[in-house]
Amino acid sequence: MRLFHVQNDRFLELEALPAELPAQGFVWISCTQTEFGQRVAAVQEKLQAWAGGQLVDLHISDLLNPQLPSHFDYTSWYDLLVFRRLGSALLEAAPDESAAPRPPQRALATVATSPVGFVIFDRVLLSVHPGDCQVRDFFAERLGRLAQGAADYRGNARLPQSPADLMLRMVNHMVDSYLELRRLLSRELGALQQQLLDPRSRFADWPQLLEARNLLTLLEDVCEDQRSAVQEWLDALEEWPPAESAPQQRERELLRVRSRDVLEHVERVLSHVRRLESSAESAVQMHFSALGHRTNNIMRTLTVLTAIFLPLNLITGIFGMNFDALPLIHSATGFWVAFGLMLAVGLGLAAFFWRKRYLSSRQ
Repeated sequence: MRLFHVQNDRFLELEALPAELPAQGFVWISCTQTEFGQRVAAVQEKLQAWAGGQLVDLHISDLLNPQLPSHFDYTSWYDLLVFRRLGSALLEAAPDESAAPRPPQRALATVATSPVGFVIFDRVLLSVHPGDCQVRDFFAERLGRLAQGAADYRGNARLPQSPADLMLRMVNHMVDSYLELRRLLSRELGALQQQLLDPRSRFADWPQLLEARNLLTLLEDVCEDQRSAVQEWLDALEEWPPAESAPQQRERELLRVRSRDVLEHVERVLSHVRRLESSAESAVQMHFSALGHRTNNIMRTLTVLTAIFLPLNLITGIFGMNFDALPLIHSATGFWVAFGLMLAVGLGLAAFFWRKRYLSSRQ
């Protein structure tokens, strides 16, 4: 468990839960699911003393549930947002664009998500992360740099002014990882589609293609849950009591702007995943259409060859009859006459079918 005190221009890490809230700023309590389960009684006691209310038992179960989808809930004294983030293994395994392409299954098999829970009080933020989550350490380092006067690469030049502000920054960071995933998925699915549509290859990776489609369906479900959660947070934000001062009103407007930005990012990821699903489905349909077209070409060629050799078989059958008075049977030039006749018929039929484009690869 890590504890931080965030103020206008100060960001301090605390060694233990303070007896009382600081006079200014807010407190950020960050812990893993295991730590939260072990110290939930102490956290509940401090929340009661600081904010006048504890976490509902059902919400505690939600924060400890590793399979919980993204969702939003609220009480009269706090808001609860659960947001699923990408696993660290995928982010670390993301390939460089200049590197050689990898087999598609290596990247697609590493996609996994896990929930991050946020409990937003007026002056307290409680975040519950999975054990391998790097979001907490990332933001602890970033906010430390901001406190020293260095703007981060996103242009944020000030520390969060409220627990909701910090929560939205962390959620936006998690959504950005999904935006980075789009390039990786496009690259890997593009490799599968090229192999699928290559006329010289015998595509046999149907289990991998099915896995990729199942992955896109999973990501679509995750993004839809995320969009619903952020939209419900926006609706709840509109129902907050009116601001008591101009700075507070400005802070509310900034929260709405950040929330809409997060929602727009989630919708971008969702629309891209749906386009990839449609592209994969179209590639499968094109594969079967091309396969059917090649089969038709093969059958047409075999039919034309049969039509060419059928008259030759007829001529051969006639001259193979067991009759003594058959024309040309006793002539020295009979064989050459029959051979020439068969050759002329064969070439004539071949030329006819070629003119009709029955033997041409161009239709």
